[in-house]
Amino acid sequence: MHNGKAIIGIDIGTTSTKSVVFGENGRQLGSFAVEYPLLQEQPGWAEQEPETILRALARSVRGAVEQSGLGGDRIAAAGFSSAMHSVIAMDEAGRPLTKSITWADGRSEPQVRMIREREGGMDIYRRTGTPIHPMSPLPKLMWLRERRPDIWSAAHKFVSIKEYVIHRLFGEWVVDPSLASATGLLRLDTLVWDEGALKTAGLNADRLSELKPVTYRLEGMNRELASDMGLPPDTPFFLGSSDGALANLGVGAVGPGDLAVTIGTSAAVRMMTDRPLTDERMRTFCYSVADSTYVIGGATNNGAIVLQWMRDSLFGGHKTIEELLEAAAGVSAGADGLLFLPFLSGERAPIYNAEARGTYIGANLGHGQGHFARAGLEGVLFAVLSVAEALRQLAGPAAEIRASGGFAKSPLWRQMLADMLGQEVCVPRVTEASAFGAAMTAMRGLGELMDFGRAKEWAPIAERLQPDERKHAVYRELFGIYERARDELLGRFAELAEFQRKLR
Repeated sequence: MHNGKAIIGIDIGTTSTKSVVFGENGRQLGSFAVEYPLLQEQPGWAEQEPETILRALARSVRGAVEQSGLGGDRIAAAGFSSAMHSVIAMDEAGRPLTKSITWADGRSEPQVRMIREREGGMDIYRRTGTPIHPMSPLPKLMWLRERRPDIWSAAHKFVSIKEYVIHRLFGEWVVDPSLASATGLLRLDTLVWDEGALKTAGLNADRLSELKPVTYRLEGMNRELASDMGLPPDTPFFLGSSDGALANLGVGAVGPGDLAVTIGTSAAVRMMTDRPLTDERMRTFCYSVADSTYVIGGATNNGAIVLQWMRDSLFGGHKTIEELLEAAAGVSAGADGLLFLPFLSGERAPIYNAEARGTYIGANLGHGQGHFARAGLEGVLFAVLSVAEALRQLAGPAAEIRASGGFAKSPLWRQMLADMLGQEVCVPRVTEASAFGAAMTAMRGLGELMDFGRAKEWAPIAERLQPDERKHAVYRELFGIYERARDELLGRFAELAEFQRKLR
């Protein structure tokens, strides 16, 4: 930034909101995260308090600015990133009638079945790019209409957590193309609300926010909230985009065929494209990002959360994560024939099945803790590989693979990714990819970044991992067994889910 000023990238995530202050050439000057709980009042529900998130956002901005050592007046602008698929019903006075129903909420499974069976679910997916799954706002809205008619009739707007925050800060109901795309209600070809999907939801477009570009400028901040953030009220904010699209920007995966793999608590595989692409088997999403840019890909539910589960449940908390990784490193690729399906919290891409379950297959008396740890790590990556494979079939082979997220801290795990993909994996020197992407949209809004292609130079490669061909051959064979086992067990997963419901 010129004049010694800086930009803030704000990333509203599922477990925390993180604000990061960036200076010249994307240099990180300060960062601060504030965590909040995921409320699970009933089985399958996953909600958050909107006001708690607004307060966390304000504290995170203040903390990042203080850590940067800059005064609030040295902040030129801020940009937003946000997790997708949340829904909040709002009354006319701008008060929430519900909590924020997050992507992880599974209550609308019956509505998903209805859309797939009776409402032309495949056609809705082709038009909107959002797979028919409980994560999507479309079935969540149907659930509200059917199960809470009192809230449905009192609601003035249905919005995401980012829209809520922006309304509290600036008094506007606006939404970016990517978050709007992820509702399952927006047409990919025309970028207007889809009449068929609106009819399925039972909704008029006037109960949704107005679509604005990622560089839309927000001004005239609420003075009390500006003071809480430690910023002047005239600090401009820019609308930004979704965390997935911005993570690609943040790691520099913006060129044709650039594949971004992010593995944190959950995982995602994404690619930018210049035209909308949907999959004939509904394995991937396609969301609009900007004028002629789309992000295609898929998210899996089970990333590092599998490691935490192994540590706490499988090994009773007697081993640290580091000890688990060490034990896994002592076992050869393929875990001596032990295979793990990592669906501990159901699954999104590519099977979109909330009833899928975690499963070890092939255990024998010769398998020890190291085998179970190794198979667990491999299972997470097989799920990632299945999305990468769907993308390859849809858009062609990856020209470059960039990997980021907490998993990249483990040399073993990141090398395993290269071995599985059979291709060089680049690890960029970027820690907060979505926040960095949000800051870039603010820079673009200020006219200081003419081309998002610059993202590549601002995300230099810290490490390049070459695949081991022998291990790659092992993994290709085992991956075939993984996919067949997964597909054959879907019926058993449904039976177990039904059995579990009877026991409650």
